Amino acid sequence: MGSKPVTNVQEPGDLDRKDGIWSCNTLEKAASLIQSHGPLHLLNYVQGEFQTTSSTKPPYIDSYEPKTGTAYAKVPCTQPDDVEAAIRAAKLAFPGWSKTPCAERSRYLRRVSELIQEHRELLAVWESIDQGKTIERARIEVDRAAANFSYFSTFILHEQTAARMVDSAWLTYEHRSPAGVFALISPWNMPLYLLTWKIAPCLAFGCTAVAKPSEVTSMSAFLLSSLFKKANIPAGVINIVFGDGPTTGSTLVASSLINGVSFTGSTATGINIRRMVAAQINKHLSLELGGKNPTLVFSDAMSNGHRDRTISVAASAAFENQGEICLCGSRIYVERAVYDEFVQSFTDYVSQKYTLGKTVGAVASLQHYAKVRSYLQLATDEGVTFKLGGVPDALDNVDSTGGYWIAPTILTNVAPTSALQKDEIFGPVVTITPVDSEEEAVGLANDSEYGLAAVLLTADGGRMRRVGEQLEAGLVWVNGWLVRELGTPFGGMKSSGVGREGGEYSRDVFTVVRTVHLPAY
Repeated sequence: MGSKPVTNVQEPGDLDRKDGIWSCNTLEKAASLIQSHGPLHLLNYVQGEFQTTSSTKPPYIDSYEPKTGTAYAKVPCTQPDDVEAAIRAAKLAFPGWSKTPCAERSRYLRRVSELIQEHRELLAVWESIDQGKTIERARIEVDRAAANFSYFSTFILHEQTAARMVDSAWLTYEHRSPAGVFALISPWNMPLYLLTWKIAPCLAFGCTAVAKPSEVTSMSAFLLSSLFKKANIPAGVINIVFGDGPTTGSTLVASSLINGVSFTGSTATGINIRRMVAAQINKHLSLELGGKNPTLVFSDAMSNGHRDRTISVAASAAFENQGEICLCGSRIYVERAVYDEFVQSFTDYVSQKYTLGKTVGAVASLQHYAKVRSYLQLATDEGVTFKLGGVPDALDNVDSTGGYWIAPTILTNVAPTSALQKDEIFGPVVTITPVDSEEEAVGLANDSEYGLAAVLLTADGGRMRRVGEQLEAGLVWVNGWLVRELGTPFGGMKSSGVGREGGEYSRDVFTVVRTVHLPAY
């Protein structure tokens, strides 16, 4: 059996109702709704409609508000039959959507961008509630989600191709067409932004999709479904199903009807995806995986005129969004001549600027809280120096915790072989290590299985290129962090993934290319 339309949805699928979720454009209103309504039941979005699963008693996953530790929503764990029904809907929609003129697809994407902007504050409120991030951080990510649709809506209006002559007798040119139906799987740390980073180019280049957000943070995907409906995206072009990885995600990725997978998440899951599709050699794969990113601080970066920027950039790279960004610089290497000065200034700055409940949110889940805490306990066991922070209390009862709060933590005297230096902790934890030379800094920065991002802080123009071009990272920032131009390639080296997305690189993911040879006669 497939899914069936829901005819008695009270909330929150209806955009026109003003007494429910779409009126909650403040944290206070949202909290009041949750308290009065009880857990919000999310619904899949398939073939242009909100749908329940085919099971009369579908399994649900409790979704917890990280700031309070209380369950506030129930997320369906979509079963294989319903996943396949969503895939078939996307497959059915593909011929029509792939032939839709670029100008028309562009109008649809622009409308989605406009709707995201219109509902900016509401989306930010629910993103903050669902993920634990501050409302200020959530607003930034909503703006970037709108930008994703806006950018790709115009990109497809200015495509180019390559043509070549062979002995003046043949004209050859490259022709691209949409690759088919995609599985789009996004993580829990930046739910709306990273989901739209996949959906926007997928639809722009004429593909259809079944998207699955993380079961930990599904609310913004649910709200986005309503915006797709309001934008009149044709039925089946974009479908969103909820659920966990082993049940919902695995079914989606392994389906023979899926032509490609764009995934952002852990390296372990990325490895599993490659194993699942090993025999399906035709599937397009774009895997953006983990990171354990270095920040390199040289002595000239601590000179007058540069020092304040250096401290600010290093701190934001370490603690923005509670360190729950795959691009965060969690390993700081500082030239020994300014090491003590940097550690003191950095610690003072972080203690003043990054405070729990104000500029630092809660970590996303109880499970993640326990993971980060285990590394802080390891730091204690290894005799590491805590310049800031400590080991938080153990939490056992998910319903009465008061939230999953971990203070910004700065560690020094950490051995290079420690798991604290090697593993992706993905929380508000940073290590600071002295180095004696440029060569040592580069060697330690590259001494990682990961290669996603790096930050280089220096006033030396020659070093900017010399070191920047040696760092084994897909993205390198010099004297800044998290600046994005959406046409540049996004992705990592080594265990941080395969493939690139952004502008023409996203076109490579979502299209197939053929070379057409035409005779001159």
